[in-house]
Amino acid sequence: MRTDTYELRGRRILLRPLSVDDFDQWSEVRLRNEEWLRPWEPMPIPGRPDVVRDRRAFASRCGARDRELQLGSGFGFGLFIDGSFAGEVNLSSIRRGPLQTADIGYWIDQQRAGNAYVAEGVAALFRFAFEEVHLHRLEIDIIPRNHRSRSVVAKLGLREEGLALRLVEINGAWEDHVRYAITAEEWEQRRAELCQRWLEVS
Repeated sequence: MRTDTYELRGRRILLRPLSVDDFDQWSEVRLRNEEWLRPWEPMPIPGRPDVVRDRRAFASRCGARDRELQLGSGFGFGLFIDGSFAGEVNLSSIRRGPLQTADIGYWIDQQRAGNAYVAEGVAALFRFAFEEVHLHRLEIDIIPRNHRSRSVVAKLGLREEGLALRLVEINGAWEDHVRYAITAEEWEQRRAELCQRWLEVS
């Protein structure tokens, strides 16, 4: 399966799998945003190569994402604006069987924040996940004080399901997360609205 066949588009953004050729752009954005992203991400695992500074480690990361794609267990996408790398939107932890569910995570360059690019990317991922991957439920979990990330789900009108206590270890602490979700039935009800606002190019 070729990873470059997966390209998702919004009105202004492109989502596509990252490759080792993206390392220079990806590394520059990550290094510039270290302080911006640190409060919301897990700490690096001690002893592992630094994917932000080591091209070979980044290539291994891309290879792992490619294997997930081939297995159907996850789909990782770089978010590009006018051809430049600006962040990531990922569909991960796909569970099949009676669940047919997955998690969505995202981040964006601080210089690009506040323009609803992530909301657009997530809407594109909704369409892909429900209509091509054939999942039934998608979940986004957010630290309550992460107001910028919560503004993304607010723009998309996602349903809040409650608070999961100490759900994920983030930056060395077990953090509560607010859970948001959308099901295939809700997507069908809202598809025209979400596509018209975020995805259909006029």
